[in-house]
Amino acid sequence: MKGMYILLLFCGVFFFHVLTRFCVLTLLSIEREVLKSLIVGLSSFCFVLFLKDSSFFYQLGFSSHRCNKVVVLASVKQLRNRADEDARIIHMSMQMGNEPPISLRRDLEHLMLLIGELYKKNPFNLELALEYWCPSEPLQTSTIMGSYLGVAHQRPPQRQVVLSKFVRQMGDLLPPTIYIPYLKMLQGLANGPQCAHYCFSLLKVNGSSHGQRQSGSPVSWEHFFHSLMLYHEHLRKDLPSADSVQYRHLPSRGITQKEQDGLIAFLQLTSTIITWSENARLALCEHPQWTPVVVILGLLQCSIPPVLKAELLKTLAAFGKSPEIAASLWQSLEYTQILQTVRVPSQRQAIGIEVELNEIESRCEEYPLTRAFCQLISTLVESSFPSNLGAGLRPPGFDPYLQFLRDSVFLRFRTRAYRRAAEKWEVAELVLEVFYKLLRDYEPQLEDFVDQFVELQGEEIIAYKPPGFSLMYHLLNESPMLELALSLLEEGVKQLDTYAPFPGKKHLEKAVQHCLALLNLTLQKENLFMDLLRESQLALIVSPLEQLLQGINPRTKKADNVVNIARYLYHGNTNPELAFESAKILCCISCNSNIQIKLVGDFTHDQSVSQKLMAGFVECLDSEDTEEFVRSELEKKLAGIRHETRIHILNLLITSLERNPPNLALYLLGFELKKPVSTTNLQDPGVLGCPRTCLHAILNILEKGTEGRTGPVAVRESPQLAELCYQVIYQLCACSDTSGPTMRYLRTSQDFLFSQLQHLPFSNKEYEMSMLNQMSWLMKTASIELRVTSLNRQRSHTQRLLHLLLDDMPVKPYSDGEGGIEDENRSVSGFLHFDTATKVRRKILSILDSIDFSQEIPEPLQLDFFDRAQIEQVIANCEHKNLRGQTVCNVKLLHRVLVAEVNALQGMAAIGQRPLLMEVSTILQYVVGRNKLLQCLHAKRHVLESWRQLVEIILTACPQDLIQAEDRQLIIRDILQDVHDKILDDEAAQELMPVVAGAVFTLTAHLSQAVRTEQKQPLNPGVGFASIGDSSLHIILKKLLDFILKTGGGFQRVRTHLYGSLLYYLQIAQRPDEPDTLEKTMWERLTAPEDVFSKLQRENIAIIESYGAALMEVVCRDACDGHEIGRMLALALLDRIVSVDKQQQWLLYLSNSGYLKVLVDSLVEDDHTLQSLLTPQPPLLKALYTYESKMAFLTRVAKIQQGALELLRSGVIVRLAQCQVYDMRPEMDPQGMFGMRDPPVFIPAPVDRYRQILLPALRLCQVILTSSTAQHLQAAGQVLQFLISHSDTIQAILRCQDVSAGSLQELALLTGIISKAALPGELIIRFGGSDRLRQFKFQDDNVEGDRVSKKDELELAMQQICANVMEYCQSLMLQSSPTFQHAVCLFTPTPVIPYWRLPGLGIIVYLLKQSANDFFSYYDSHRRSVNKLQNVEQLPPDEIKELCQSVMPVGVEKISTAQKYVLARRRLVKLINNRAKLLSLCSFIIETCLFILWRHLEYYLLHCTPTDSQDSLFASRTLFKSRRLQVKGSFQLILCFFPQRHPLLTDSCILQADAINAFGESLQKKLLDIEGLYSKVRSRYSFIQALVRRIRGLLRISRN
Repeated sequence: MKGMYILLLFCGVFFFHVLTRFCVLTLLSIEREVLKSLIVGLSSFCFVLFLKDSSFFYQLGFSSHRCNKVVVLASVKQLRNRADEDARIIHMSMQMGNEPPISLRRDLEHLMLLIGELYKKNPFNLELALEYWCPSEPLQTSTIMGSYLGVAHQRPPQRQVVLSKFVRQMGDLLPPTIYIPYLKMLQGLANGPQCAHYCFSLLKVNGSSHGQRQSGSPVSWEHFFHSLMLYHEHLRKDLPSADSVQYRHLPSRGITQKEQDGLIAFLQLTSTIITWSENARLALCEHPQWTPVVVILGLLQCSIPPVLKAELLKTLAAFGKSPEIAASLWQSLEYTQILQTVRVPSQRQAIGIEVELNEIESRCEEYPLTRAFCQLISTLVESSFPSNLGAGLRPPGFDPYLQFLRDSVFLRFRTRAYRRAAEKWEVAELVLEVFYKLLRDYEPQLEDFVDQFVELQGEEIIAYKPPGFSLMYHLLNESPMLELALSLLEEGVKQLDTYAPFPGKKHLEKAVQHCLALLNLTLQKENLFMDLLRESQLALIVSPLEQLLQGINPRTKKADNVVNIARYLYHGNTNPELAFESAKILCCISCNSNIQIKLVGDFTHDQSVSQKLMAGFVECLDSEDTEEFVRSELEKKLAGIRHETRIHILNLLITSLERNPPNLALYLLGFELKKPVSTTNLQDPGVLGCPRTCLHAILNILEKGTEGRTGPVAVRESPQLAELCYQVIYQLCACSDTSGPTMRYLRTSQDFLFSQLQHLPFSNKEYEMSMLNQMSWLMKTASIELRVTSLNRQRSHTQRLLHLLLDDMPVKPYSDGEGGIEDENRSVSGFLHFDTATKVRRKILSILDSIDFSQEIPEPLQLDFFDRAQIEQVIANCEHKNLRGQTVCNVKLLHRVLVAEVNALQGMAAIGQRPLLMEVSTILQYVVGRNKLLQCLHAKRHVLESWRQLVEIILTACPQDLIQAEDRQLIIRDILQDVHDKILDDEAAQELMPVVAGAVFTLTAHLSQAVRTEQKQPLNPGVGFASIGDSSLHIILKKLLDFILKTGGGFQRVRTHLYGSLLYYLQIAQRPDEPDTLEKTMWERLTAPEDVFSKLQRENIAIIESYGAALMEVVCRDACDGHEIGRMLALALLDRIVSVDKQQQWLLYLSNSGYLKVLVDSLVEDDHTLQSLLTPQPPLLKALYTYESKMAFLTRVAKIQQGALELLRSGVIVRLAQCQVYDMRPEMDPQGMFGMRDPPVFIPAPVDRYRQILLPALRLCQVILTSSTAQHLQAAGQVLQFLISHSDTIQAILRCQDVSAGSLQELALLTGIISKAALPGELIIRFGGSDRLRQFKFQDDNVEGDRVSKKDELELAMQQICANVMEYCQSLMLQSSPTFQHAVCLFTPTPVIPYWRLPGLGIIVYLLKQSANDFFSYYDSHRRSVNKLQNVEQLPPDEIKELCQSVMPVGVEKISTAQKYVLARRRLVKLINNRAKLLSLCSFIIETCLFILWRHLEYYLLHCTPTDSQDSLFASRTLFKSRRLQVKGSFQLILCFFPQRHPLLTDSCILQADAINAFGESLQKKLLDIEGLYSKVRSRYSFIQALVRRIRGLLRISRN
């Protein structure tokens, strides 16, 4: 209907224009006697009827149906003749002193007035009056041709020539009676830029063509301005003196009423022409003879009627539209004292417009002069505003004018009497317009808050403040100005609520609009204003406007000022400008959280007012402006205003939702305010009395168009509006209080998310940023929905959204709201294996496709005058964060800074300002382009983050059984390949790399988990990587490596994500943790064929090595330098690559390029930092974690024989010896004995931090000793040097009485180092007594049940220590005993455990028995665990729970049964492998003990010769020999700390007898059983059997 109305409106105006033109053409061409009588009856009636309805005509735009009787069929010539005759009759009557006859006709006069009124306004900017002008010279453009259709013609059409002739001929020999009508007709026909130019030319030509006459044409510029000068010269003689008693307008002798009407008509014509034509304005003003501005200012000082003065001021206002003229007008106003700004001491009476207002206009109750003056000031303020106005005569500034407008005009306009009621609002509108312009152009500056002194007549006086400063001060106080403004707003909304027409309604609306705009500007500038005021020393007190608005209204005694402002939203359809300003104010004040609660109370205090306010907000959001065939500029402007109003309301909701409840958003969106917000039950409008709220309006905006294929209409037609709507929905879903009610309502009543997501991705290239943000908020909301429905186990909703996002088949919509329940057990795979011809692109991939990774970058600045570096600095200083958090440059501020810099140039430099201004324009265009670039990149990052979040939620939060493992791998593969393809494009923006790298990290982690989970399935052993195939994995690996290389030297944080992704990828080729069931022999494992893991691992390293030194350089450089996390991940990546690099290419590059040497040397550099970490309150632990990563990598290198040699060459052991941090061993915590320490906290205790530093060093030494077989002596020597350098620490570890996991780990590593280096010492004495082993057993038996893993570590550490001690003893015996006859005895011949601290063979026997018992215990536990692993599903629930709690102490009850089985299997595998390691250690201890026992018994029983038959071994203390072992170094270590001598025969007999008892049949049977159970599938089979046989033979030998 609105479109039809606009179409009819346009057609009506056009038809009436054609009708009038036809009327004139007919009058010019037809001469028939039968029509003469018709003219007489129609002419006057037409004009009267038109004048009666003219206001209605301009209001609606057409009234041609009322004027279709203007078909006047008579000749213009006859009308002109009759007009001339009537003029003679009137002249003769006046000469005779009689009244003119009543029967005189005025047909031509009425016709001219009709034409003038018709074209006086141009609401649709059609400039139809061009039909009346025929250009005398060829036109340059077709747009100014005299055709209403805008069609260019080579020659003007005949009708245009005729109409132009009519206009010109009517001005020839013009009689006085039609002089004014002719001027009014010209005024109407001059309405438009080209029309004004033609009219100006006509008046100019009239003057020149009659220049030879003395009088000239009365319708010409020459005649008019000559007359003005004559009036001025005549009236100047009658000027009242300054000492006159009063200054009043008496009837002037110089100007009659008719002359006044003629002057007014010509002034109005002049104003119209110079308003539309700037060329005419400048030509008239610069004319050397006419000097219109000077003459008009002179007339204003004369005694003429206020109406004429008003027209003169309006003409000056028209001249003032040009800045060149406005600058001189300011000085002229100051000089002529139109408004008295300088008080002369001798002057008794005030003069100027203020006197006119108070004494003349107030008495007449008409204020044309005041209105015209306000109009003049408004124009001048907008055109040019000199800062030094009045300098030299008074304190410079605008303050006198502002004071007059504020105190005399604005503050008193309500108390004055008005003969015409509408004039009251006209005055208010004009003065408020001046205030608005002054405040709009004001920017608070620091110098405004400092008193500036100027010299005036030898005195120092304070200069006036800028007018904006004064307005801000008055509006930030409870001033009369603010009170009147709020009162005006209250009166305005009351008048509008009546919905009745009243005089001056339009002017009241404009006044209210300016008033609201003033408040809005004050709110925008108050923060800067108050900040500068605080910094200054100015003694002024101001209050924030939002607090002043909360004050009590003196008329209603209520705090309803904000309510009155909000009530204008209810009139959004009829007054969109007022609703727009109201919404802006509410949006500004809503940023203050302290006001939110009070606003909610004010809005909901009165139920009727609350409903009306709610309806106003909703009505503004519901307003629509559809595209029509014809829309005027006014309609487009109003549509834009309505759109901006909706934007501000949505911003108000977004801002309020960020505040704590209660807030305005909750009220406007329909949530509970008196109850907890989460208890709200949202309903459709009308259900259970629920009103229509802003939420319903927002959903209505978004749902339009979702039924069709094109998607939501708002996304295409109002992208910014749709973006904010999606953001509001997201914030409601993200807030904990509103999430439940909102998502429940969207899910059940609206089916919102599904209907919106099915149209993704949106497509709107014109508004790309808004389109990206729309998808961002929608995807974030979908992520929340998937997370919530998954937690609440609403499988049907989750499954439906997953199908929509992940299926590669067309989505079949459910038949009803509960659809999908019957398909609950169906997974996404059901859609993945149909005919490939019907497959479609997955929606999650289509969304990614819609994101353009490329970005146009503006060309760099090319400057000729400004310095580029300084301009960049200025641009940086003008940067700020906008509402979206984007850092952009304030273009307006930058423009002011640059223009001020240009204006500061003086002298010769100012001549070239035009090129400078052009370069300023270039800079501004560059900044605008850069802002757009930043905003577009921000939008792309935002949508990528949202897409990444949605993908992560799908992969992590949704139930795993909804997406099968195979389908999950396929989906992740497709996403990974697509996202890599987009970011690896040459035109892809580097700014998007961080987000993409994060997404790649997440996707690769889930891919690794999915593949590894598939390989762990017990039903599919060794199936390989059939789901996605090795080729797909290789493609992903290559793209990962390409991505790493694309980052170049920068983007280390990006590479951090990529290194993590690569580590996750390489995990795929790692063989999963398999239980060691002791079924495969060593030969079977060595000769096993290559499995899928080894094959993939081999292919992976081949691909990695194909990238050559470029990839090695990047990774190695990051490992040595850069961010801590990046270094750690780079070292971890190197660790993994070196471990699988069989060709040792990477190790070779590390060594040759010096990176390995750099890593080794950095250990000394880390020493000081590591020392600081041992304080009770350490700094950040980043250095500790980096150190651990570095040592782990060096340990990995040391596991390779060549790597160990390279480390030795690099001096890694020497560097460790130089580190002093290993000597800073903290005191042990006595409460830490037996592992009974407090639960660990995030920051470890100093002892634990020290062990984190020490243990990697000990582990590295041990690995180097193990790997460096070729250079063992060199390695042993360097390790010995390390132990000597830190001997205090080594002694402390050996003598430590703490039996905790950490202490045992230290001891295990240290004993392992000593045993492998075969260093003599007190190691045997340290573990020679049975008390130590009993202490171990005590620890073993007293571990709490909830610390099972800790118990496993303790058991393993204790067995490792025993194995190391036995290995050490074995090494010493083998190194020091070249023959059996010359053996070094480490143990005394005591087969039972002695009660003193000397180690005897009893400890060996004890260890042998204990290890045998432990072996069977571990073996039984191992077999039980294997059986449990094979039958996990049959285990009791309590046992399953116990197994899970050892892995996950809390939350076991909340996980599913399948996940419990996974955790139980993980625990059983770990337990089986732990028992396998223990069995291996027990077997080694048994074999070593048997060997030591055999060697000692053989020596004591066969090769030992007694020397003194009287001595007893157990009584004598005689020392016959002390053997020492020479060790490379600077000192000697005693081999044994007990006397060694050969036993007597009786001692040998005792030894043999006791050994037979200790090494009985039961022990021998156990040992042989151990060999049958374990050693059969391991190395050294039959070794135990041989040793048992030899020992048994020794014990049977008789000593005679």
